[in-house]
Amino acid sequence: MTASSLRILAIANQKGGVGKTTTAINLATALAAVGEQVLLIDLDPQGNASTGLGIRAADRGVTTYDVLGGDYRLEAAVTDTDIPGLTLAPAGVDLAGAEIELIDADRRHYRLADAIDEYRQSAGGDPVSYVLIDCPPSLSLLTVNALAASDAVIIPLQCEFFALEGLSQILRTIDTIRERINSRLELQGIVLTMHDRRNNLTNQVEDDVRAHLKDKVYNTVIPRNVRISEAPSHGKPALLYDLKCPGSQAYIQLASEVIQRERARPQAA
Repeated sequence: MTASSLRILAIANQKGGVGKTTTAINLATALAAVGEQVLLIDLDPQGNASTGLGIRAADRGVTTYDVLGGDYRLEAAVTDTDIPGLTLAPAGVDLAGAEIELIDADRRHYRLADAIDEYRQSAGGDPVSYVLIDCPPSLSLLTVNALAASDAVIIPLQCEFFALEGLSQILRTIDTIRERINSRLELQGIVLTMHDRRNNLTNQVEDDVRAHLKDKVYNTVIPRNVRISEAPSHGKPALLYDLKCPGSQAYIQLASEVIQRERARPQAA
């Protein structure tokens, strides 16, 4: 693995309930399943990505709160999961306090970026090929930290009318971050979630998004699927809970698209 092979992708949408954490968990699992080394950073104070990977709150030692606060390096927070090739930096409810505590801190927008840089340096290179960051459902200082650290953003978009209103806001935020904080930030893609082809509104939303954003929308759509909803209560990604269900198969296809888009990127000299 070369020194520049690591890619950092934020899974972000300021609207809750769009399948953001579900996408983070299952995309990370699918990438690991095809041989990628993946670190999932839980940056949501709810800690749902950590729970969904079977890491109970009582078992979370060093968390992303400790890392952003500067008390520990990122490698101290990284823990193994049941999925080979997938590690996790867990979150806890104390992360909610980071917003206030970091407001006057030096490099408050770059705390996560600095922690990832130190992680790479201490490993003597890139310890993983992908870092995925599960952002909180808000345009907060935590989300800004994620976007400041990332190469690109994946936006999960629920197929409903109100989701379209939120999409323009997150796209404007990405533009602002690119202009002021992180010039390399780009939109990797938009993934349509909770898709129900029997629903006319779902199909209309899909048509509208594809018409306006064209190839920025992944071909893969994530269906509304009960097995995906059940999996977190068992502390497992859907791919471990029921590999053959339509939701799991969709995330495998999404992982393939993400990899294809990464490989199609112009390579730096």
